[in-house]
Amino acid sequence: MNLPTKRFWLLCLWLVTWPASWAATDQPATPAVGFDIRIEAPTEMAQLLSRHLELQRYRELTDLSVEELDRLQDVAKDDARQLLGTLGYFSPSIHIERQNDPSGQAPPVIHIQVDPGEPTRVSQVQIHFTGVIATQADAAPQREQIQDKWTLRTGEPFTQTAWDNAKQQALRQLTTQNFPEGRISQALADIDPDSHLAQLHITLDSGAAYRTGALAIEGLQRFDAELVQRFARLTPGTPYRQLDLVAAQQRLSDSGYFDSVFVMIDTSTAPEAATVRIKLREARLQKLVLGVGASTDSGPRLSVEHTHHKVPGIGWRAVSKLQLERNNSAIGTELTAPPDTDNWRWGASVLVQNQLLGTLDVTSQQLRGGRKQSSERIDRNIYVQYDRAESVSTDTTAPVLAQSISANYAFAVRYYDSLPFPSSGWGWGAELGGGSTLGNQPQAYTRWLTRWQGFLRLGQPGSTAASSARLAMRAAAGAIVSQENISLPSTQLFLAGGDNSVRGYALHEIGVTLADGSITAGRYLTTCSIEWQQPIRIKGQLSDWESTVFVDAGAVANQPSELRTKVGVGVGARWKSPVGPLQIDLAYGVDVQRFRLHMNLGFTF
Repeated sequence: MNLPTKRFWLLCLWLVTWPASWAATDQPATPAVGFDIRIEAPTEMAQLLSRHLELQRYRELTDLSVEELDRLQDVAKDDARQLLGTLGYFSPSIHIERQNDPSGQAPPVIHIQVDPGEPTRVSQVQIHFTGVIATQADAAPQREQIQDKWTLRTGEPFTQTAWDNAKQQALRQLTTQNFPEGRISQALADIDPDSHLAQLHITLDSGAAYRTGALAIEGLQRFDAELVQRFARLTPGTPYRQLDLVAAQQRLSDSGYFDSVFVMIDTSTAPEAATVRIKLREARLQKLVLGVGASTDSGPRLSVEHTHHKVPGIGWRAVSKLQLERNNSAIGTELTAPPDTDNWRWGASVLVQNQLLGTLDVTSQQLRGGRKQSSERIDRNIYVQYDRAESVSTDTTAPVLAQSISANYAFAVRYYDSLPFPSSGWGWGAELGGGSTLGNQPQAYTRWLTRWQGFLRLGQPGSTAASSARLAMRAAAGAIVSQENISLPSTQLFLAGGDNSVRGYALHEIGVTLADGSITAGRYLTTCSIEWQQPIRIKGQLSDWESTVFVDAGAVANQPSELRTKVGVGVGARWKSPVGPLQIDLAYGVDVQRFRLHMNLGFTF
């Protein structure tokens, strides 16, 4: 056979066999398993060994020799002993045995049997201090606090995780107050595996005691340093506390003047007057926000809001807003001055509004001027207010005009465990005002309104706030004290009903029913609500949803004896959305005998 003929037949042979070889290589390979591992141990230990045992890395190797498997088994025993030591078991009994399948069809199985023995317990804890904290008399409370709050106490089981957490907790308590350069200079866990006891020794070196000094502010272009100082409220010469810096950073962030804020103490400066560095990025001088939304109370909503952080000539902030809703259209402007040294701020506002109050179409104007103070827990507001309202009944065309001027004081106190998703705590607010109507026959009056909200956890002892059921309760009461024939603007009177009032009724549906059937605002108000909230578990895991069952009640009248309670009952759901709690409720208004859907987003008090 000559060479060309030979090449021809080789090519034919290759063409015949090529599809089969191509098909064979194209099929996904089934991974082979070198050996299986079975662990017999208490659940926590079995999980630890399954996740971290070095032997797991070699399970899929199919070319291991018998000698190599023997070596891996020996290494696995030492590895398992070290892993169990992190759980506080330093003298376990570990038996490892390999079983081969006689038929050779199944991979070998390595059995690991663990008898952990007795757990190691803490027999002694010694906490030592060096540096200024060891000698300074006024540091004694901090030393006692670190010792009292040590988390790994005598008699408790020793684990590496608990030991690490206890050290970090002690270090945090040292460095968050007075001593930002504090460190752990020595830490020793002396383990006796025969007696199953652990002696713990830790030495905390505090370094120098620091006091805050001058502020070094970076990033200012449009605003002055005095504005930053008044929001930060950090007094030079006070002992260093990390909480003070965090609070200052939060106040600057919440002020609206800055997009980002970072506050830190400079430990490279003199400890007796350490520089506090504040790095800022200013917000835009002007901002325009367009909003589109909807609610079951007011229907679709369109809003346009403009903010000017530094109005030329006065330096105040101006926030102007136009809002269009189905039953409420408003336009207004609020001017707010920068805070003074006591965090009080002057302010003035004007608001023009058209809204449906009861069955009356009310066009109102409001002018307000005064001072307010806001903090994390308490808000205060002192102001003078002028109100003018024209009310038109659905049955008449002639408007009823009423005007008033009043001096008012309002405050709110908040003590919730966490916002905006509280699970316990309470809030209380009150408004007290006195004034006079305007017109041919002025009449004096007093107006007061108080409201309360509380959360009571119902979970078992030791359960977390997120997993506990709770009761959410709220109540409100208000009154106008005056002569019976007084003519006040409708905006100064009371109505009830809606998402945050009495569910099962439309917004402002509960009021004083007149002889012609129309509903108007009244001089006395009472509302209350109790709601049972239960976290929802999905496949055994806590979700961001909660179920609710509630009862609401409220009444509005012109005389206390005429108050007639209207009740709403229903069920609902809560969702912890990224922007706050979403409330979805289906309520039945007992008095009107109909169902109503309520939706609301956010938490305010």
